[in-house]
Parts: sequence; C-alpha cells; structure tokens
Amino acid sequence: MIFEANRIFLQDDYGKIIAEITFREVSHDVFVIDHTFVDESLRGQGMASKLVQAAVDEIQSRGGQVRATCSYAAKWLMEHDVI
Repeated sequence: MIFEANRIFLQDDYGKIIAEITFREVSHDVFVIDHTFVDESLRGQGMASKLVQAAVDEIQSRGGQVRATCSYAAKWLMEHDVI
C-alpha cells in the first residue's frame, strides 16, 4: 500500500489505481473517510476492509477521531466499534 497525506492506495504493475481510500480532516483532529474503491480484480479478497483498517490506523496514529461518509466505511466502523 502507498500512503499519502489523505489517501492510501494500491497500483498495478502499469500504475493503474486498483484500490484506494481517501479521508480528509473536517475539523481539529476529526477525519472523515469519504471514498473507498476496489477494482473488480480484487473484490472478494477483503481489500476494502484492509483499506479501512489502514486508514483508521493512520488517522488514530495522528491522534484523530474517525468518521465516515462512505457507506462501506461507515458500516465497517460500526461493526468494528470504532465509532
């Protein structure tokens, strides 16, 4: 996985984005996961869950609180008692 300031993603050998999650700081130390994408080639392998976990870990390492507008991430956060 490649980590940027507010994005975590995977690329294939040709540089195409095949998995991605984005999050933004909406207020002091509150981050919102707003987008999750997994290419068809990776679906059914738990990649979306891995992306959300990586984003949660990154946000919490910054001392931030996690929220989500992305429906998948919101459900994941509730199921894993993050919110």
